[in-house]
Amino acid sequence: MSTGLDQLKHIVVLMMENRSFDHMLGSLKAIDSRIDGVTDQLSNPDTTGASVKPQPLAEFQGQLNPDPDHHFPAVDLQIFGGDASPTRAPNMQGFVKSYFSQRRDVEHSQKIMYYFKQSDLPVLSTLALEFALFNRWFASIPGPTICNRAFAHYGTSFGRVDMNPFDIIEPFKSIYTRLINATPKHTAKVYYYDTTSSTMEVVNLLQNQPELFGTYKQFLSDCDKGLLPEYSFVEPNYNDHETDSGEEVASDQHPDHDVQAGELLIAEVYMRIKRNPKMWASTALLVVYDEHGGIYDHVVPPPCTPDKFTALANNTGTGMEFKFDRLGVRVPAILQFRLLSPSFSWEIIRRGLRGRSMLTFLSNRIRERWILTAICCRS
Repeated sequence: MSTGLDQLKHIVVLMMENRSFDHMLGSLKAIDSRIDGVTDQLSNPDTTGASVKPQPLAEFQGQLNPDPDHHFPAVDLQIFGGDASPTRAPNMQGFVKSYFSQRRDVEHSQKIMYYFKQSDLPVLSTLALEFALFNRWFASIPGPTICNRAFAHYGTSFGRVDMNPFDIIEPFKSIYTRLINATPKHTAKVYYYDTTSSTMEVVNLLQNQPELFGTYKQFLSDCDKGLLPEYSFVEPNYNDHETDSGEEVASDQHPDHDVQAGELLIAEVYMRIKRNPKMWASTALLVVYDEHGGIYDHVVPPPCTPDKFTALANNTGTGMEFKFDRLGVRVPAILQFRLLSPSFSWEIIRRGLRGRSMLTFLSNRIRERWILTAICCRS
């Protein structure tokens, strides 16, 4: 049965920030048992030894303060529960302990287990139930934002597991450079929110390549006019800031930004594509999160094909080297394409993206349509 992918002309990726699958979509298991979400059997120990179960008590803002630690050592604790032995196995039992270390408050540390009710997130939940929800989409590495977003653009973080700016190492090139330099030439663009809100990797990506970037307002205009490139990467607003037309509220959903502002952004991107019939018929929208932000998820991240880099023991903060041979914590990922067959959507829910990075999935789709070679070792 055709999946409809032969009609695909445009891929749009909207990458949000720092929320785990169980936290955002875990409640949906009660609606569709195929979704690997929250159950009564799940728990994490707190620092007193008490068992803490997930609860549907997540709030839109003001609850996860301070921002849960999601740097490499903290994620290691969350995944392995504090076990540093050579024979350790991941157990997802260190989330409450990790969050406790930031405020030394037992009651507050338990909030890392809270998740949203379906009714709290009508936009994300509706997309997840009506289109293709990935049960097994994991962050590219068990670390913070910048290195995970580097994987989204390059298929590697060039050996970095921290938040420092990275240097591009040849022969690795961004997916954008590869597309515009291909024969025949293809089109690609990063749409950053505005000049006040853009990420550091945009500077690296777009050096001497002005055709590769535009603002979010241009994205909306390009949707209306049918001018989207073949591959688009949309960035949310990363911070509250003043503009000539008033205050812009952060829409990335990074704790402790307002989750509802992110819901509005997701809805606007979806509806802007949908209201142009030609774009709606030929565009796939992937809504995904860069990493879990230190928030609880119960699924053990799988091993994966390593890239060619190794983070040395003195650079990981754990005293152990990291060979980029396992993925980070599971995050929400929803693929919307009008022409996807029900059987294809079910396969996505059932199998997910076990052992792959976001770039692998997209590069496979792009290679199928636009004839490119593999982008990275994980491809």
